[in-house]
Amino acid sequence: MRLDLFIAKRIISNKLYKNSVSAPIIKIGVFAIALGIVVMMISVATGIGLQNKIREKITAFNGHVVVKGFDYNDSDETEEPIKLSSGILDSINLIQGVSYSQGVASKFGVIKTNNDFEGVVFKGVDESYNYTLLKEYLIQGRIPSTYGEMSSEILISSYTLNRLNLNLGDSFQMYFSKSNINKLPFIRKFKIVGVFNSGFNEIDEKFIIGDISHIRFFNKWKNNEVGSYEVFFDDFSELTKINNKIYNLIPSEFNSIPITQFYRSIFDWVKIFDNNIYTIIVIMLIVAGINMITALLVLILERIHMIGILKALGAKNWLIRKVFIYNALYLVGKGLLWGNFIGLSLLFIQKYFSILKFPNPEQYYMTVIPVEISLYHLIVLNIGTIISCFTLLLVPSFIISKISVVKAVRFN
Repeated sequence: MRLDLFIAKRIISNKLYKNSVSAPIIKIGVFAIALGIVVMMISVATGIGLQNKIREKITAFNGHVVVKGFDYNDSDETEEPIKLSSGILDSINLIQGVSYSQGVASKFGVIKTNNDFEGVVFKGVDESYNYTLLKEYLIQGRIPSTYGEMSSEILISSYTLNRLNLNLGDSFQMYFSKSNINKLPFIRKFKIVGVFNSGFNEIDEKFIIGDISHIRFFNKWKNNEVGSYEVFFDDFSELTKINNKIYNLIPSEFNSIPITQFYRSIFDWVKIFDNNIYTIIVIMLIVAGINMITALLVLILERIHMIGILKALGAKNWLIRKVFIYNALYLVGKGLLWGNFIGLSLLFIQKYFSILKFPNPEQYYMTVIPVEISLYHLIVLNIGTIISCFTLLLVPSFIISKISVVKAVRFN
């Protein structure tokens, strides 16, 4: 058996430092690695989970890309109708990554009750509207029906419901202005059949959802005309790429607008999470690396006599350095094993039992702390930790080459 492999086997089996002075230091090093990977896993999982959840909520109510007329203004009300041909819509839906598209329209109105009133945007949808994403935020009742003639059923937020002291099943009148301000407004009576709660005040205090036929009647639109098209797709990271493809497909009088433009401040805030994640990862790698360097230095100093004997027997410096680095990497692997087990256990508990909640939900737009468990990020964290520790361990192992054989053998 080769000398270096024999020694490595002896050290890695703990026989050279078991019950030695370095044992507590080594345990601290393993603990630091385990703690570091746990903190990094939780940081990445919660940071990415929060980012994805916020994006999902915003896009569920607005789409990833909105196609509107080029003369649109910043208001939520769509005054001029648009109509894309079936061929263009089919081409958009066939773009790789696009899930579906749907036509909607919106009009500002005032809800009037016996004791109060509230201004909101009535978002009109038809029978082809996909409620799949919205069902996650439905807390009471059901999805409104938009089949047949003008439906009076609407979906309202819990925020608006509470402000107006209404309940599921109640009815109210809503007033819509006409193009001629001197004429009396349109009045419609709606019935609350469903209540949603997105957690975003920007959405909850603004929208109610109902039949698009009302808006078409108010604005004298045709049955196939809408105010805008919402395009949904699978991967948010493809937003810019897919938006450019949509822009090249639609006629010149239309514009495709990414959702990040409508909620710029929120998405800028979400980007800050990346900096926080990177900062935590760097700090934990430094802490773990320092602890492993300390453990290796203690182990080297404790084995100076052994190092002198090995050098006297003809062992090269690099061979001895490898022995100690192998041993240190074994300890790193041991820490990673425990850290991954503990970290994944905590993350799965939070994912399926939602134990931890935000103390101030309104600040983070959600109640439960979300986690996103990604195999890719897990592998990157583990490999990155091993590479970082290996690189840092090369420095203290260089001390071995400076140890004199005569002094080492005489060292006690």
